[in-house]
Amino acid sequence: MTITDMPSTTTWNAAYWNSRLSSRAQIMTASAIREILKITQEPDVISFAGGLPAPELFPLDAMKQAFTTVMEKYGPAALQYSTTEGHLPLREWIGRQSNIPPQNVQIMTGSQQGLDLLGKVLISEGDVVLVESPTYLGALQSFQPYLPHYVEMPTDEQGIDVDALETLLKTTPAKLLYAVPNFQNPTGRTLSLERRKRLVELTDRYGVMVIEDDPYGKLRFTGSELPSLYQIALERAGGDPDQVNVIYSSSFSKTLAPGLRDAWVQAAMPIIQKLIQAKQGADLHTPTLNQMMIAELLDDTLPRQIEIVKKAYGERAQQMLAQIGQHFPEGAQHTVPQGGMFLWVTLPEGVNTTALLSKAVERKVAYVPGSPFYALGGGENTLRLSYSNATPEQIERGMRALGETFTEALG
Repeated sequence: MTITDMPSTTTWNAAYWNSRLSSRAQIMTASAIREILKITQEPDVISFAGGLPAPELFPLDAMKQAFTTVMEKYGPAALQYSTTEGHLPLREWIGRQSNIPPQNVQIMTGSQQGLDLLGKVLISEGDVVLVESPTYLGALQSFQPYLPHYVEMPTDEQGIDVDALETLLKTTPAKLLYAVPNFQNPTGRTLSLERRKRLVELTDRYGVMVIEDDPYGKLRFTGSELPSLYQIALERAGGDPDQVNVIYSSSFSKTLAPGLRDAWVQAAMPIIQKLIQAKQGADLHTPTLNQMMIAELLDDTLPRQIEIVKKAYGERAQQMLAQIGQHFPEGAQHTVPQGGMFLWVTLPEGVNTTALLSKAVERKVAYVPGSPFYALGGGENTLRLSYSNATPEQIERGMRALGETFTEALG
């Protein structure tokens, strides 16, 4: 009997396929935000769900010119494989912003890749990872396959409660703390300066590494700019980046364009060296052409673009806040962001925003329910709203529809 004559004994159904997956793959889940975005593809649905930059603000002419300049300057090298670390002029510019050498900067293909690779090189099964409550869903999704033990840190309107953090660190052997200090995703809150300083001091004292996720930091439309956790830690370390316990992650997605997928991590050399090795196994390097294009836009286009985006988002945030006051039911509470792309709404107890999403979509408006942002569950009566990718007319119509949905649910 030949191999082709042998009867088949395997039924390749869904259960069997699942049994062939690794244990790590079996615990992976789809992003709740990405699933919701599928609902909003219909052109008549107003979406406050995904944190999408406003496409009408993209610097198209500058992008076209940057492409031409790069092709003329670099020729075939712009289309060739490159170093894993990233385009040196881009890394040098990033390093100058913090007064660190370029070797402490690693270019990433989007900040989401940075989170995934940081999880890969830092988290072992069972490691205690401290996260805000609520926290960025994408970070939870990136870290989860490495099987951390999440411990939530209480938060309020000034961000992480550092008194509670100190109490926690006295009894909990934490390895890593993840935070979004500026205009936090999902709440839009900003960690106060006093708390930033104390968080850095506490984590340094207890030997805890910090991942500071800062994709929105340049998008401040009210108030004064605050130093990053990384800047505070670098000053405490006397300017030596290899003595800094904070790992800083940021991106050009929110300031220039997300489609280029250019971001970076700056950290102590032992971390950078492992990130280089991890990235070599992931994608070798971030696209050469994209990095070169961004390097051409840094000195002129980027600062102008940041001002354009800040003005637009500030106006849209104010309009959305006003609409909450007009249309949302009594008892609804919300954050007041000083920048970024999001605000957070807490409805009266008993309202389930996940269950109400389908009702909202029937009214042609979408949001992100709050519960997926809690590492340990909860938040059923909360939701995240993004104002960045909506026109004034859409904000007015959409917020009125949401108000009707929530008011109806409360009877």
